Amino acid sequence: MASHRRPKQPSRTRVTVLTATAAAAVALTSQAAQAAPSAKPSKDEVKSKVDKLYEEAEKATEKYNGAKEKQDKLEKQIGNLQDKVARGQDDLNDLRGGLGSMASAQYRTGGIDPSLQLFLSADPDDYLDKASTLDQLSGQQVEALKKIQEKQRALSQQRQEASDKLKDLADTRTELGKKKKEVQGKLGEAQKLLNTLTAQEKAAIAADDQRASRASERSALGGSGKPATGRAGSAYGAAQSKIGSPYVYGASGPSSFDCSGLTSWAFAQAGVQIPRTSQAQASYGTRIASQSDLQVGDLVIFYSDLHHVGFYAGNGQVLHAPRTGANVRYESINNMPYQFGVRI
Repeated sequence: MASHRRPKQPSRTRVTVLTATAAAAVALTSQAAQAAPSAKPSKDEVKSKVDKLYEEAEKATEKYNGAKEKQDKLEKQIGNLQDKVARGQDDLNDLRGGLGSMASAQYRTGGIDPSLQLFLSADPDDYLDKASTLDQLSGQQVEALKKIQEKQRALSQQRQEASDKLKDLADTRTELGKKKKEVQGKLGEAQKLLNTLTAQEKAAIAADDQRASRASERSALGGSGKPATGRAGSAYGAAQSKIGSPYVYGASGPSSFDCSGLTSWAFAQAGVQIPRTSQAQASYGTRIASQSDLQVGDLVIFYSDLHHVGFYAGNGQVLHAPRTGANVRYESINNMPYQFGVRI
């Protein structure tokens, strides 16, 4: 007679051991996968990522420049206000001294007028609001009190204005610090990527850049574009004299530049003060929409947020301070997204 026994079930202990073994195998496989070196990015991939980081750094640089320009203006305005307050306080002291002289003269001739005596120990605003007091003062005394009152009001307004600007300055300095940190962070990331390249790969990238720059220079200098004249011509000539100068974020010459630092410096050499940032420069002169209407020496604005600017050099080329790691040079206008030109 056949036996109908149940198949023997694995013990709980055996199941637990098998499960633990499987989990360990999965973990080891995962660790091995993580430990396996990932494929090294190619030279072109690294260059693409670095270029993107440099572009982001330049965006932050123009914001940094805007905050720096605002800080400089606020510091100058605060200095002027503080000088006005100091001079105003001296004037007020002189006015009070003159009124004190009147009181002394009155005392020597028979006593101080009660209203004048009251003023000298308190605020003149209290008495000018009381007609009865005015009736007791001489015309000369009334005029002196009114001058003091006006001076006090002006000083109070100037002090408040200076206080407001000091608060604005503190906020601007905080913003400046954040933008500086952002720029340095982007540049640091780019440098880490560049450090993954071999010396030969770095040399190959540099050689490609030099060949492109020389080709653009030949195209610009050999073009048939109308030569720059007037203020734009002088500014463009100043920019040409800085070819080969290094790009440094926040720099505006004379030995290093960022993009808007070069254009603002060059126009300053021509006796023209233009705004510091590319965004502000974009709104400064006459806008030129079509590339075909550009003249040598016009400013050329790039990217939708207007964070890059250079000089039109003719024949489809620009002269600009490109980015960190590069020098002032000629480059094809088509290497960046053109927005419009600006004629100063």
